[in-house]
Amino acid sequence: MSWHAAVAEAISNATGSAFVARASHSVSGGDIHAASILQDGAQRFFVKTNRADRLALFEAESAGLAALAATGTVRVPQPVCAGVAAGQAFLVLEYLELRGHGDAARLGEQLAQLHRIPQQRFGWPRDNWIGTTPQPNAWRDDWIAFWREQRLGFQLRLAAQNGYGGALQRDGEMLLARLDTLFDAYVPAPSLLHGDLWGGNHGYLADGSYDLSCPSGHRKSESPCGTPVVFDPASYVGDRECDLAMSELFGGFAPEFYAAYRASWPLDAGYGVRKTLYNLYHILNHANLFGGSYAAQAARMTAQLLAQIR
Repeated sequence: MSWHAAVAEAISNATGSAFVARASHSVSGGDIHAASILQDGAQRFFVKTNRADRLALFEAESAGLAALAATGTVRVPQPVCAGVAAGQAFLVLEYLELRGHGDAARLGEQLAQLHRIPQQRFGWPRDNWIGTTPQPNAWRDDWIAFWREQRLGFQLRLAAQNGYGGALQRDGEMLLARLDTLFDAYVPAPSLLHGDLWGGNHGYLADGSYDLSCPSGHRKSESPCGTPVVFDPASYVGDRECDLAMSELFGGFAPEFYAAYRASWPLDAGYGVRKTLYNLYHILNHANLFGGSYAAQAARMTAQLLAQIR
C-alpha cells in the first residue's frame, strides 16, 4: 500500500467517513517537519511527516492540541490521527485556511481565558518536545524548582554537552542559584500554556467582515476580523508569563493582542525582567538546535539577568 493510501485509510478510520486521496501538494511546514495538503476533491487535511522514529513528537503535539481544544478558549486545528506509513511518521490535522491578519484583540482575550482556568500543579502528564529537544514535564508544586531543573537547568546541561561553556555556564549556574530573587512577592498560578507561542504559530481564519460587528470593532480601513488560531504547541502547565514572553520573541504579536490580554488579566510589575528569564530558555534551545549566534545571545541575556539581581 502506498503512503497516500495508508494515510487516507487512517483518516477514514479516524473520521468514520470514507476518504480516498486524489491529490497532494507540499506546503511550508517549518524547520522540523515536512508538510502537505491531502485532498479528495471535497475534503482536505493538513499532514505533517518526519522519520518513523519521531512519531512520539506527533503524538505529543496531538495531545497538546487536544488539551487546548478541550478548554473551549483558543481555536486550534483539530488532530485527526497519527501513525507510521511507508516508513514515515505522520500527523493528520484539520485543514484550516489561514491568513496573517485578523482579530488580534480577541486572541489576547482568549489567551487570558485559557490561562485563568485553574490547574493543580506545574508540569504535564507526559514529557514532550520543544522543537526536537526533549522537554521534561514531571509534576511539581514548586514553580521555581520546576524552572530551575526542568527548563533552564536542562538546557544549560545540553549546552555544556554541545560545547557551550565558559561564561555561559558560569553565569548560568549563578543564575540558577539565585532564581528566587526574581520572584519576590510574585507567586505564579499554574496555567495551561501553549508553550511555543511565537508569532509563526498563530494565524486567522478568513471568516471575518469589514464592519463594526467585529468583536474588536475594526473599521473598513483597518484589517478585517478573523477568528484567531494557534498551532504547533509544546504545552504544559506553567507560569502564564512564559507564553507572553515567548510571544514577544522573534517579532511579537500585534499591539491589540497585548492590550486586550492586559485588560483581561494585568501582568505583575516584575514581568519586564522575568520575560528575559523565560525567553532565555528558548534562546538556549535555539543554540542547542541550530548553533550560530544563539549561544552568545544566551550568554548576554544571562549576564543581563545577573546584573539586575545583584
